[in-house]
Amino acid sequence: MIEIKIPSPGESITEVEISNWLVENGDYVEKDQEIAEIESDKATLPLIAPESGTIEIIASPGETIKVGTVACKIDTSAEPQETQETNQEKKSKKEGKEQNAEKETEQKPTKAKEESSEETEYNDVKVTPVAQKIMQEKEINIDDVINGLKRIGKKEVEQVTAQPSDAEVIPQQKERTRNEERKKMSQLRKKLSQRLVSVKNETAMLTTFNEVDMTEIIALRKKYQKQFMKKHEIKLGFMSFFTKAVTTALKAFPSVNSQIDGEEIVYPDFADIGIAVQTPKGLMVPVVRNAETLGLAELEIKIKELADKGRAGRISIDDLTGGTFTITNGGVFGSLLSTPILNPPQSGILGMHNIQERPVAINGKVEIRPMMYIALSYDHRTIDGKDSVGFLVKIKELLESPYKLLLGAQNADEMLLDL
Repeated sequence: MIEIKIPSPGESITEVEISNWLVENGDYVEKDQEIAEIESDKATLPLIAPESGTIEIIASPGETIKVGTVACKIDTSAEPQETQETNQEKKSKKEGKEQNAEKETEQKPTKAKEESSEETEYNDVKVTPVAQKIMQEKEINIDDVINGLKRIGKKEVEQVTAQPSDAEVIPQQKERTRNEERKKMSQLRKKLSQRLVSVKNETAMLTTFNEVDMTEIIALRKKYQKQFMKKHEIKLGFMSFFTKAVTTALKAFPSVNSQIDGEEIVYPDFADIGIAVQTPKGLMVPVVRNAETLGLAELEIKIKELADKGRAGRISIDDLTGGTFTITNGGVFGSLLSTPILNPPQSGILGMHNIQERPVAINGKVEIRPMMYIALSYDHRTIDGKDSVGFLVKIKELLESPYKLLLGAQNADEMLLDL
């Protein structure tokens, strides 16, 4: 009998919550099998069986326990039980025999049942004694008569409308309920709540807005999407363009990439970009390290990898820690405009929104263009208004002329003229 203790998910974490047991008490588990999900205030991690055997669960699901506490025991001397597949095959065979027996019974209806169905199928149809006598002589039933009608005339309609209704139709009233459901707040949700409140209380957060004409990026994606997928085996989305634009703009406005550490302001020369991902466990922000060194394809692959890990509940603490700037996309849920909240200790966060066709003035003419509102929330303690507005304008310029992303925010004419 070996004891399985709660491992430490990371520094400063002293207790976790058993969010879900993946096996039942008494089940036979294999070595390296995932047997439970552990939820801390930072991430959800799996609990792995170190050896094969019969499991004895000690900690209850939803229980908060300290790191190092025994969660379960495994009896390694136990013999493997019948596999679930074998049991399922036996169950399927048994169910198949029962279904065949039922079918045979159904395929041999008695004459009494047939007569009964004839008697009850048309209970609402009124038949006169004379008509009933003729039907018996001709050996036909009500069904034969109804099916033999060629058309419905005025006489038939008047006969029906003249008859009084058997019962009034009473509208059904919807059942009124006053039920409530209560769920315990998870460790992750508790920590998220604390961080969001601290942002409001401890930062001087402001938000500035702009809008981007997405015509060029949409045309670029449409033109090269098939080639891009064929070569890189991943779809070209919008997030890679925004991430690339952010890393370029951060070089021009390093204060947006800064953060306060005590009485000092830290200015990293790298861009670790957090990408907000909605998961069943809540909002998570995995980090793309050194995003300024990656191309569009590399960014797409890395972002998808982190997002999949987050949604599967298999993201690690290392994937979530750090980050110098964050991007969040409320547009995937249909948001037109919002004020994103800072992800401390970062000083800036960019909010993407829904793309909508709107009339805009282009060279003195009104045109319909696919437009997106973008928002930058920033900590005014480290970022001045000039830098925040300039950063957002730079993002707008890069996205409306995506080739500048390759040329380092310059256009071909400027490079040619050495400007």
